[in-house]
Amino acid sequence: MDTKAGWCLLLCLALSGAARTEPQATERQWRAVDVILDCFLVMEGGHQRAFASSGNREKALLVLKQVPVLDDGSLEGFTDFQNGAVDKDDQPVIFEASVDLVQIPQAEDLLHADCNGKEMTCEISRYFLQVRQEATVEKAAWFIINVQISKGGPSVSMVMKTLGDGENGAVWQPMLNLPQSLQGTVRTAVEFQVTTLTQSLNFLLGSSASLHCGFSMAPSLDLISVEWRLQYKGSGQLVYSWMTGQGQAKRQGATLKPEELLMAGDASLTLPSLSLKDEGTYICQITTSQYQAQQIIQLNIQASPKIRLSLANEVLPPTLICNVAGYYPLDVVVTWIREELGGAPAEVSGAFFSSLRQSMAGTYSISSSLMAEPGPEGATYTCQVTHISLEEPLKASTRVAPHTEQRMAFEVILASSLFLLALLFLGLQRQQASSPKSAKILKHSE
Repeated sequence: MDTKAGWCLLLCLALSGAARTEPQATERQWRAVDVILDCFLVMEGGHQRAFASSGNREKALLVLKQVPVLDDGSLEGFTDFQNGAVDKDDQPVIFEASVDLVQIPQAEDLLHADCNGKEMTCEISRYFLQVRQEATVEKAAWFIINVQISKGGPSVSMVMKTLGDGENGAVWQPMLNLPQSLQGTVRTAVEFQVTTLTQSLNFLLGSSASLHCGFSMAPSLDLISVEWRLQYKGSGQLVYSWMTGQGQAKRQGATLKPEELLMAGDASLTLPSLSLKDEGTYICQITTSQYQAQQIIQLNIQASPKIRLSLANEVLPPTLICNVAGYYPLDVVVTWIREELGGAPAEVSGAFFSSLRQSMAGTYSISSSLMAEPGPEGATYTCQVTHISLEEPLKASTRVAPHTEQRMAFEVILASSLFLLALLFLGLQRQQASSPKSAKILKHSE
C-alpha cells in the first residue's frame, strides 16, 4: 500500500470511529496537519489558468505542510507525512509545499474529499512569470497547482516557488532538473492562491446571485487588479474590473465586496435581477505584482414553469389542454395521468403538443392536449410537469364527467338549441303573415 492510500485509510477510519464513539458534537479546534494530494505533473508547456489538455503526465504527490484545519477530535493520533514509506521503485515526484505565507480556507475539503466520496482532480504544471525577476531570484522555479473537487466542491489554484536546497549540496531531481531535499522532496512555498467555493451555481430568473472568489497572497505581493469576465456561446465580455482602488461595472448593478473585504482577499461578485443574458461561464482573474491566477464558475439561470389545465371541449369526445408557460432551460417533461374512482393512477399516452413558443424574456411555453376517455364512472386527469428548476413535479388535475353525464348535458344543450330555433322560426312566420295586411291598409288609405 502506498503512502497516500494508507494515509487516507487511516484518516477515514479515524473519522468513522469518531462518528461512532462521539454521538454528541465536539467543540472544533484548529490543528495543523499535512494535506496530501495525488496529482499529475504536466511536463510540457506552461498552463497558468486551466487544466492542461495535452503533454506528458507523470505521477506526483503534493504535500501541503502543516495546514491549519478545524478538528472535531477525529484526527487524534493522525500522523504527518513520512516519505520513507513510499515505494522507491515507483516513487512519484513529491512536492513539499509550505503554506506559511498564505491561507488555505478549503483545506478541510481537500483533507476529507476521499472520505466523503468525492473525486479530486489535481494537476501541477510549470508557471512562467510575466515579469522577469532579478538574476539572484531566477534560480528558483515556479509551479501552478489546479485542484478541483467534484459534487459541488471547491476549486483551488496555487502558485508555489521552489526553495534553495541546491545550495546545501542536495541531489537533483532528474525529471525536473531541480534540487531536492535529503528526504527526496522538491521543497516549495505557496505564495499565491485563488479559490472558489463551488464551480457551478443555479439561480432563478430575477433573483440575485453571489459568485464567490477568494484569494490569499504572500505579504511581499501587491494586489494589482481584479477582473470578472463572462463567456457565453463563444463570445466574451467584461462584467466588472477593479484596478488600484478604482472599480468599474460593465454590467448594470454588478458590484464587488467593500474595499476592505476585497483587500482582505474577498473578490466575490454580486449580480442583481438576473436575466437570461447573465447565464454563462464567469472567470474571476486576480493579478498581483508577480502572479496571476483565476477561477471559473458556471452560472445557470432557471425559471420555473407555471401550468394551467382546462377542459376545452365538453362534448364527446372531451379534450383537455395543459398550458405550460414561462420555463427555462428548454427541457421539460409533460406527463398525463388518469385515475378512475377506486382505481390506481395510470400514465396515459397519445397526447399532442403545440409548437414551442419563446417570450421576449427568453422563457419557453408549450401546450399539450389530450382526448379524455372518462368511461361510465368518470375519471380524474392530471397534467404533471417535470423541470430542472423544480424540486418536485408540478401537477394540475380536473375531473371529466362520465359519458352518461356528458350525453345528458349534450341532450340538454341540443334541446335548448332546438327550442330557440323553434321560437325564431315562429317569429319569422308571424312577421311574414303580418306583412301583406300592412300593405293593404297602406294602399286603402291612399
